[in-house]
Amino acid sequence: MPDSHPKGHSPQIDLDPVHWARATLDVLGKALTRLWGRDVMLYVGGVSFWIMLAVFPLLVIAIGLYGMLSAPDQVAAQAEILARMLPGDARGIFESELQRLAHAPSGALSTQSIVALVVGGYAAHRGFKALLAGLSFIHDEENQRGFLGFNIMALIVLIAALVLMGLVSVAFLSLRVMAVALDFRPLAGISWLFSEWTWTSVGLVLAMSLIYRYAMSREPVAWRASLAGGVAAAVLGLCFSWLCAFYVEQIAHLGATYGSVATVVVFLIWLSWNVNALFFGGALATEMEIALHTRKIKPVLIRRTPAPRRPRAVR
Repeated sequence: MPDSHPKGHSPQIDLDPVHWARATLDVLGKALTRLWGRDVMLYVGGVSFWIMLAVFPLLVIAIGLYGMLSAPDQVAAQAEILARMLPGDARGIFESELQRLAHAPSGALSTQSIVALVVGGYAAHRGFKALLAGLSFIHDEENQRGFLGFNIMALIVLIAALVLMGLVSVAFLSLRVMAVALDFRPLAGISWLFSEWTWTSVGLVLAMSLIYRYAMSREPVAWRASLAGGVAAAVLGLCFSWLCAFYVEQIAHLGATYGSVATVVVFLIWLSWNVNALFFGGALATEMEIALHTRKIKPVLIRRTPAPRRPRAVR
C-alpha cells in the first residue's frame, strides 16, 4: 500500500470526539441495517429451537461427568449458581431438573447419559450449524464451505465451545472454593471477581471472538473486528438477560396467557434475544472489517489528507 503521507511525517492521530462519535454511529447503524434488513429471524428461530432441544440432554451429560468428581448435590448447587442468568420463570425448569438428576440412581443416570449423548449431540450440532449458517449469511460469504466442510466446522465449533465452557466453569467454581477454603482476604471485597456474570461474559467474549474470527468466513476476520463483535455480543447478552427478566416478571405476566407452558415460552424469549445478540456481534464484526478494508487505514484514528487536484490542461 503506498504511503499517502509525506516522507518523514507520521500519520496524525485524530482526537476529535465528534469524528469518533460519527464513525461509531455509522458502523453501528450499518450493523443494525445488516441485521434487521435480512431474513435473520429464520436463523434466530432455528438456533433457539435446537439449543432448547439440546440443553436438557447436555445437562444430563454434565451432571454425569461432574458427578464422578463430586457429590450430585454439590453439582446441582453449583449448576444452580450458573442458572441465575435466566429469568425467574425459566430458572424453575432448570432447578426442578437439577434436583431430579441429583437424586436419581447412578445406574439410571448412566443410562440417561447414553441417550442424552445421542439426542443432545445431534441437537447441539444442528444448533451450531444454524448459528454458522446465519453468521455466514450476515457476513455475505460468497465462497461457501461445502457440505462436508460445513458439518466438520460446526462439529469443531461445538466441541471447542463445550471445552471452553467447561474450562471457564471449572475456573470460576475453583476460585469460589479456594476463596472460601483459603480465605482470600485481599480479594474478598472484589464482588465482581466472584460473580457468575463476570465469568460468563469472559467466556462469551472469548468464544464469540474466536467464532467470528475463524468460523464466520473462510478467510479469518480481522482480530479487531472479531474482538469488537465478541464484546458487543457479550454486553448485549447481559443486557438482554436483565431486560428479559424485567419484561417477563414485571410487565408481561405470561402465565395468564400460556398457562403451564409459560416457562418454556419465557426460556424461548430469553434464547431468541441472546441469539440476536450473537448475530449482532457478527454484523458488527463484518461492518468493521468492511470499514478497515475499504480505507486500508484505521478509519477512526487516522484521516487521510486529500491529494491536491491537478489543474486541467487548457486546450
